[in-house]
Amino acid sequence: MNGTNTLDLGEWHWMMHILQTIDVGLVVVDREYNVRVWNSFMENHSGISPEEASRSNLFEIFPDIQREWFQHKIDSVFLLGNRSYTLWEERPYVFKFKNYRPITSMADFMYQYTTLLPLKSTDDETSHVAIVIYDVTDIAVNRLALKDANTALEALSITDQMTQLFNRAHWENQLTNEYMRYNRRHDPVSLVMFDIDHFKKVNDTYGHHPGDLVIKAVAKTVLETKRETDIAGRYGGEEFGVILIGADAASTRFFAERLRKRVEALVVEADGHKINFTISLGIAEMSKEMKSHTHWLQCADAALYSSKRGGRNLTSTYTMDMKLDEGH
Repeated sequence: MNGTNTLDLGEWHWMMHILQTIDVGLVVVDREYNVRVWNSFMENHSGISPEEASRSNLFEIFPDIQREWFQHKIDSVFLLGNRSYTLWEERPYVFKFKNYRPITSMADFMYQYTTLLPLKSTDDETSHVAIVIYDVTDIAVNRLALKDANTALEALSITDQMTQLFNRAHWENQLTNEYMRYNRRHDPVSLVMFDIDHFKKVNDTYGHHPGDLVIKAVAKTVLETKRETDIAGRYGGEEFGVILIGADAASTRFFAERLRKRVEALVVEADGHKINFTISLGIAEMSKEMKSHTHWLQCADAALYSSKRGGRNLTSTYTMDMKLDEGH
């Protein structure tokens, strides 16, 4: 070889027999992108014989190749005389071949790495480019499966399994983040805290299984009512929180009332019983007077307690005269 980045055409010929038999694809094209070499790997996976491919334009044989992108790759090798690569992580394949490997049968197509090599003529000019195709389906499928597993584990770690809302730890982290974001940008953001009225009575009267169904029904209603940008979590037991990004207290009240009315209309059927229930809600719009995310939470709790004290099945908005030390 003349150097690490180029192969002499004379030295290339003795490699042809090897490359015809090993399990990689080999295509050589000239400056007009006409095929000059097409090995058995390419024939086996494309169904196109070397005779059919020979001197045909690569992009006419494979019209599915993204021509502008791949032609630029080839042209850069001709121009610079350096190797170039494509990675499956960036683009799954160059040549769309079906995947026939039984171990990775879940993949519909062959994932590929490709290397583009400059081939020099006797005048030391790059006259051809060799495209070497590696089948990396096994590697790709295993990495994607691992990525999916990690994503699933991450979702499990932040999700309350009963309700599919965020669990308390993750939700409270989001509350902290929104508090800090407000202090940087002062964009409106509001918090709704609510719980199920007389939930202990539901459990005592109907049992814990019907009680769980009530909690699930409320959570489902929250998911159906909130906006995609709203952050909903199960704070604990029968208590929930929703952070409404970009919402002031007035617009948050529309959300809270819509949620309250939808819950009031629910009927949970369990063990032959039809269970009706309501929720009480408290709203606190973030303001400069709130010294921490905990203070913000206490303000929403104070508004929630005001709804409880007012007869339940109500929505109340925090005002400065509400006491923060009264539990609910």
